[in-house]
Amino acid sequence: MSRLISVKQIESSSTTRGLEQKIQPRSFSGLYRRLRLTGGFVLFALYFGVAWLNWGGRQAVLWDLSEKKFHIFSATFWPEDLVLLSGILLICAFGLFFLTVMAGRVWCGYACPQSVWTWVFLWAERLTEGDRSRRIKLDAAPLSLHKIARRGSKHGLWLVISLLTAITFVGYFTPIRDLVGDLFAMEASDWALFWVLFFTAATYLNAGWLREKVCFHMCPYGRFQSSMVDADSLVISYDAARGEPRGSRKKDAALPEGGLGDCIDCQMCVQVCPTGIDIRDGLQMECIGCAACIDACDSIMDKMGYDRGLVRYASERELKGGKTNLLRPRLVGYFAFLALMIALFTWGVASRPLVTLDVERDRGMYRYTSEGNIENSYLLRLTNKDSSPRYLVIEVGGFKDASATGPGGVVVEAGEKIEIPFSVALPSTSLDAGPNDIVFEISTLNGKGALITETTTFLGPRKN
Repeated sequence: MSRLISVKQIESSSTTRGLEQKIQPRSFSGLYRRLRLTGGFVLFALYFGVAWLNWGGRQAVLWDLSEKKFHIFSATFWPEDLVLLSGILLICAFGLFFLTVMAGRVWCGYACPQSVWTWVFLWAERLTEGDRSRRIKLDAAPLSLHKIARRGSKHGLWLVISLLTAITFVGYFTPIRDLVGDLFAMEASDWALFWVLFFTAATYLNAGWLREKVCFHMCPYGRFQSSMVDADSLVISYDAARGEPRGSRKKDAALPEGGLGDCIDCQMCVQVCPTGIDIRDGLQMECIGCAACIDACDSIMDKMGYDRGLVRYASERELKGGKTNLLRPRLVGYFAFLALMIALFTWGVASRPLVTLDVERDRGMYRYTSEGNIENSYLLRLTNKDSSPRYLVIEVGGFKDASATGPGGVVVEAGEKIEIPFSVALPSTSLDAGPNDIVFEISTLNGKGALITETTTFLGPRKN
């Protein structure tokens, strides 16, 4: 029988659990908990730390919406570079697909912000209200000063974490040092204050109150994971052949005892689960792949003197007695496409022009100069995306007898965008009957060849 249960059963069970009872996960320890704590610590350090790093006299990572610039350490991306940022989203998407085919929802269990912040809020709950049994008793206890103090300290700690999270998040879109200073001085703009309060409330509600309901009802990932995993995907599984029939027994009891399997039906795997599922029912949409049930079951197996692995990462093929195929077409295909996307993104970033030129011809018609030449006016927009200033030389090509009115060279500071009025005059004898093109050439001082060129139209009188 397949380990996958029907979508109807999944949705029914998630709705029942989400509405009828509050999930109170139990504390536990184990290998996967240590891995998750290590990963969470690294993610928290990156999230809260990177916002305060400086790079070249500015914030290292800053999505400056007012200036329409995206700074990521030494690189600065402009609106025309959004295709590269879209490439990052594609890389993340196919990276997620690859991980799902290989090992199920490891992203959800170890790195998803919803899961990570929920674990932090659960830590705050255990710190203020105690472990699972004490929290259940506190829920059932009548209102008292003790209960108010416990609940108040928990929600106060939740709000502090939410506020720090919100300030850091907004600090990636506006300089965080100025933001914090303005908040303390009560001088923050209305929009900055609004977004800080908005994300404080969002974090407080999602990680403190909604928790697993976000995974059940708001996140689409769990609903399509069953279409991505296959018989060789390594997902958290209960070995029913070894564990059934389940039943309680004394510690160190010799097996088999009354025909029982290794599962002693202690419910520990259910009590530690942050989404409240029973992994023994098979792979379910609500399982976020956190491996808490593995750690809990292994600890029970150790106490009973049984082998570990009753609940473990295993494929459906392995549980049926076969051998897991690690290299399979779907997994190789996702990996190949992921590698290709990373290579194309790296090439795109490395080869993008650091100096761009946009030429706009004046909307008016041509005019005659005092010498009888025909003159057109242009507006040159130069952008320096480099992290250092550039001295750029401006030349006009396409006609040998063209005369230009405008600066022959300009200094463009790092990350600066300037506009330069420019005029080009040509003798009428140099113009053809049809459209005439001229070329603006931008090069660096003492540079070899044009750094960038832009072709535009030169208007003149029609010839009969």
